[in-house]
Amino acid sequence: MKRFLLLSLLIITSGVLSAQKSVSQKLKKAPVYAGIEVGSKGVKMTILQSSGAENEYNTLKDTSVNTDFISFTDDTYKNTLSALTQLYKVAIDSYEVSPSSVFTAISSGVSTMAEKENKKDWMKNLSDDFKKAINEPGRNVKVIDVTEEARLSHIGIIPDSRRYNTFLIDIGSGNTKGGFFPYNNTHDLRLFELTWGTKSVTNETNKRLDENNINSIKAYSKELYRVLAGSADKEITYAVNVSGAYNMSDNIAFSGGIAWSVATLLFPELIENAVVPVTYDEVAKFMERIENNYASLAPEAVVNTVTDNSVDKLLVEKQVKTVNKVFDQKALLAGTGLLLKIMRQFEGVYDKKQFFLVKNGQTGWISAFVNENKGTQ
Repeated sequence: MKRFLLLSLLIITSGVLSAQKSVSQKLKKAPVYAGIEVGSKGVKMTILQSSGAENEYNTLKDTSVNTDFISFTDDTYKNTLSALTQLYKVAIDSYEVSPSSVFTAISSGVSTMAEKENKKDWMKNLSDDFKKAINEPGRNVKVIDVTEEARLSHIGIIPDSRRYNTFLIDIGSGNTKGGFFPYNNTHDLRLFELTWGTKSVTNETNKRLDENNINSIKAYSKELYRVLAGSADKEITYAVNVSGAYNMSDNIAFSGGIAWSVATLLFPELIENAVVPVTYDEVAKFMERIENNYASLAPEAVVNTVTDNSVDKLLVEKQVKTVNKVFDQKALLAGTGLLLKIMRQFEGVYDKKQFFLVKNGQTGWISAFVNENKGTQ
């Protein structure tokens, strides 16, 4: 009962397209936009339709192609260019989105890793090759800096009623970013930034394994602990202290792929909720489950834990399969470990914060990006 009461504290409206209405029927009623983002793990596309209310959208399609761009190899470059081009064509041909209503961007996570690896020219080359592929030399492929991405995420994800007492933290693949608005406006964001994300933590942990234990989860977990207890821990502690968020925010909301994954696997009975409340202890126990009982996170096993007959078990199975496809055991451990490290900084003895996992974070920042850039393409 407590969990359902907590849900009322933070509500995010998630639009659902009726299965009985064709895409073409929906397109006739309101403007449709597409946001395509090159992220650290791959290329994501969200098709949005104006809901009729000002600055609000329904999601028609939300999809991604994993290409691992930040590995910076010839193959991952080619795969990323292909995915970017194909998703653009899907938006134009299948959803009849006009080119001026398709917004293309490169995430701050890619930019952060490109700078680390001295590969910033890869972003320009990708942009140039994409423009040639779609024959739009004047197209704007915007590289979103970390502050702007965090600001847009907050605007797109957090409802106005919780705007100024919620600290949003988006755990991405290549970095983590977020913040809050300390001055009661949506322009001055107090930034929270880490150079660590799910993929970068996974990569750093894998580097520490030798050929004899590369496939050992026990060895991986041991090295993961060292990565998170080392420079990552110092960076997290410093970033939280500098942000000043502890005293200013009552609610700590996490978005990004790992937030969606943990919420989906840990609370399958809340599969249709866009926001799920969670405690530090629940996530800590889930971390142990990933390492010691990974089989319990298989689709059939998760579905079998659902006892409420009103829950759509087919939807649960579908979502869990997607999680398993996007995050393997190592990535799930890395992302959850990073999530725990950040949560620990807010787990005060007396001043308890409310933690939330946001499932539709990607749609949130893209909707804000589309809204602020309409008419500029």
